[in-house]
Amino acid sequence: MTGEYRGRANFHGSQFSTLNSLSPGFAEADNYSGSKSEWVAMANAYVDLGTWWCVTPFIGAGVGAARNTISGFRDDGVILFSGGAPFPSSTFAADGSKWNFAWALHAGLAYKVTPGFTVELAYRYMNLGDGVTGLTNSFDGVTVVNQSGFAFKDITSHDIKLGVRWELSSPPVYAPPLIRKG
Repeated sequence: MTGEYRGRANFHGSQFSTLNSLSPGFAEADNYSGSKSEWVAMANAYVDLGTWWCVTPFIGAGVGAARNTISGFRDDGVILFSGGAPFPSSTFAADGSKWNFAWALHAGLAYKVTPGFTVELAYRYMNLGDGVTGLTNSFDGVTVVNQSGFAFKDITSHDIKLGVRWELSSPPVYAPPLIRKG
């Protein structure tokens, strides 16, 4: 079982679009910004693939849930009409959270330092599901407000992990003889 909080990470994006087939001379440029964070709980299973020279490759998989939060989302844009002056627009979204099914795939190498202590280097691909903002508010006076907020599809993560394993039930280094004379 694992539980983790994945702290706030800022994101930025840009988009430029033209709709000349629907509205000749129309263009729009948008700059998006905000941050995301997640709470993740997973049940994981691992399989060691054998040991060679104290090195054990392993693979694993996990399933669980992720609560994705999008906060501080902002869409600053400019609308351009043919023959007109640029028209600025700003849209802000309330913070929003969503629970999702989450899953992960693991692969790595473990090195046995002592009989009861192992160091591992692992890679994890994790699919955290979708994220959403809260309701939006536009401050340009013209744009129709998206009442459902913005959606972020298929949030994923590629992680490199360095970890340790302690084996608490390993046999003692010195085992007393099975038969005593006495």
